[in-house]
Amino acid sequence: MGAQWKQAGREANAQKKGQVVGKLVREIMVAAKLGGADPDTNPRLHVAVDKAKKASVYRDTIDRAIKKGAGLLDEKVEYETVCYEGFAPHKVPVIVECLTDNRNRTAPDIRRLFQAGQLGQPGSMSFFFDHLGVVEATHPGTSRDAESDAIEAGAQNVEALEPEEIPEGSQGARFLTEIKDLSTVSTWLKKAGWNINASEIRYVAKNPVELGETDRAHVAAFLNALDDHEDVHRVYVGMK
Repeated sequence: MGAQWKQAGREANAQKKGQVVGKLVREIMVAAKLGGADPDTNPRLHVAVDKAKKASVYRDTIDRAIKKGAGLLDEKVEYETVCYEGFAPHKVPVIVECLTDNRNRTAPDIRRLFQAGQLGQPGSMSFFFDHLGVVEATHPGTSRDAESDAIEAGAQNVEALEPEEIPEGSQGARFLTEIKDLSTVSTWLKKAGWNINASEIRYVAKNPVELGETDRAHVAAFLNALDDHEDVHRVYVGMK
């Protein structure tokens, strides 16, 4: 969800340019600032650190980002989350989440990207999305009842992950929660043996549109241009 439009190999190409590492480090700092420096009690930080390790980010870099975000160094984290909304080509609703230390720099850049995109245009898209807590997790027990765990954890809904997101011999689920319950649900699931792959607040499309191959290519080109911007953290798309 939110990244299904990416072309194969795109993250690897971005990493060569240093973009992926930079975005991972910023996520670590913001997660530590919001929830503290201990990954065991901060689900968002735990996931961010795990992603950074998988991307071969140096341990020293990760540790420094945690300390900086948690306020344990003299340097202060000045990043703030700013969202921009609009239509991609073919009237596909998009919400762009940025982490920026200068919104006066970021806002004009995002507007230009919308204007440069074929038929892309800014505008309010909140109607097309639900703002929810999302926990994506896998469990080594294939007989585990995800729906029962969702109820016990306090999640509002549960749905299966795509097969390619689930390790062999495991099961996977996406738990949808109220934002205020995200940390509680993540903690409960972790104690119940679920391996947390994502624990974050997302915009989830209510009725994602389905496009043909050619139209999808137009949308993907626009979204890739957005994703290439240094300040863009996540892009949420109302498209199947």
